[in-house]
Amino acid sequence: MADAKSATVKVHGKEYELPLLSPTVGPDAIDIRKLYSDADVFTFDPGFTSTASCESTITFIDGDKGELWYRGYPIDQLAAKSNHLETSYLLLYGELPNAEQMADFDKRVTHHTMVHEQMHNFFRGFRRDAHPMATMVGVVGAMSAFYHDSTDVNDPWQREVASIRLIAKLPTIAAMAYKYSLGQPFVYPKNDLDYASNFLRMCFAVPCEDYVVSPILAKAMDRIMMLHADHEQNASTSTVRLAGSSGANPFACIAAGIACLWGPAHGGANQAALEMLREIGTVDRIPEFIAKAKDKNDPFKLMGFGHRVYKNFDPRAKVMKESADEVLDLLGIHDNETLKVAKELERIALEDEYFIEKKLYPNVDFYSGIILEAMGFPTSMFTPIFAISRTVGWVAQWKEMLADPQSKIGRPRQLYVGAERRSYVPLSNR
Repeated sequence: MADAKSATVKVHGKEYELPLLSPTVGPDAIDIRKLYSDADVFTFDPGFTSTASCESTITFIDGDKGELWYRGYPIDQLAAKSNHLETSYLLLYGELPNAEQMADFDKRVTHHTMVHEQMHNFFRGFRRDAHPMATMVGVVGAMSAFYHDSTDVNDPWQREVASIRLIAKLPTIAAMAYKYSLGQPFVYPKNDLDYASNFLRMCFAVPCEDYVVSPILAKAMDRIMMLHADHEQNASTSTVRLAGSSGANPFACIAAGIACLWGPAHGGANQAALEMLREIGTVDRIPEFIAKAKDKNDPFKLMGFGHRVYKNFDPRAKVMKESADEVLDLLGIHDNETLKVAKELERIALEDEYFIEKKLYPNVDFYSGIILEAMGFPTSMFTPIFAISRTVGWVAQWKEMLADPQSKIGRPRQLYVGAERRSYVPLSNR
């Protein structure tokens, strides 16, 4: 270290002094922006796991301590005292709203939940058995064809209108994708329901009878949305920022985020966890699968345990476990074999030395899959619900990126390991 604010790097015998940037909290970062122009070298970081791609004031994660903050507020405090829409306001605008601001925000979101009527026809272009995520990628991307007055990213007001539209309409679009897959009629949103209740009603109501949303189920859904609202520079958020850096319209950017989220290593984790529980099948088979997980030569992995970022525990999991217990009690689900497997596997993971040593604790995906299954959602809807939840985080990150004077079009470099320069040989001579 040259001093407290710089680092020295030696390349080909020559030393270069690089600025050291200090965040509000978390590790310092070496500013390498001039390293290529000064020293003619790149840095190599597959997956960008050691590289900060931007400055952000939205979300902070401390994986070692198991902390997640939205704008400085710990997630457990927000989960206990706030709700998804209030948290959405916080993520979008940086501060918790006062009563007047909250009422205005709630009204704006609520009155934008309907989608353009012609979009109903767009859904019918998909096969009935299409995965809801495939439908969502197409429909959200097509929003730019229906809402021309909010696609100019250089206009702050259009950015604001697009933000509200996306947050408001994603639950409606996801519910429509679900209804379409079932062959049931679309259910229109109701302005007298809260965000989570409205979504549940649009998914489970039918025209021939009334549907009353359980407050406990609505609270559980609201928590799922809040806990998944943002998670720093993950794969889908980075995708949204990268797409946005080119000046793409907001609907295209969020569609890109949804496409990235669809990957089983990202948004499909809770579906994978539930499918694993079904594969185990019965409680008496758990030891067999525990043995497989402990066998280094066996490719089997326990899904829904541990986390790439959180090294000791997932701060969202404790809140999600409480919701899971409440939902299961409300619905009287105690004899379901899959849930019995989940409960026993959870008990083992919290007591077994192997799990404790490897830090394979049940994470948020383990519990959210149990809740969604109990509510009656098929696994194909798990990732669309994740997309609804993460939309506000994507939008907040997209808006922050556009307002950042340091932002540039994303253009990662590469370490080329292909053939050296060679000359073309005519086909007749090969």
